[in-house]
Amino acid sequence: MTHARGGAADRPTGPTHHDLPGTEVPEGALEPAELRAGDVRPGAEEATPVRPAPAKPAGKARPTRISGTWVAVIAGLLVLVVLLIFILQNLDPATVHFFGAEGNLPLAIAMLFSAIGGAVLVALIGGARILQLRKQARRR
Repeated sequence: MTHARGGAADRPTGPTHHDLPGTEVPEGALEPAELRAGDVRPGAEEATPVRPAPAKPAGKARPTRISGTWVAVIAGLLVLVVLLIFILQNLDPATVHFFGAEGNLPLAIAMLFSAIGGAVLVALIGGARILQLRKQARRR
């Protein structure tokens, strides 16, 4: 009975790799693929090299939501410190007119209120757009 790998009867009758002059092969070594008749394994030219998956660096962890929150808190604190320095350096009074109302307050505080008003306006427009997109996504 012969196997898919080939039996003794399937082997070539000519000289083997062991019989060639100048080639010493240790005991138990396999013959080259071209000398094994009935061998179903692909040869070197047919084999596709297997590439290992790219390894993740061992020292680099994936950022988490909590780490992102801490970064945002630290960035927010730095912005507040810069704003505080700005306010303390610009305490000169300024007259502000708004919808017929008139008042005096430090220049930096007036600028801070206007920046807060701009941020609220942007947040309202962004929130309206998010609601519009959610409503559109539910329809689909």
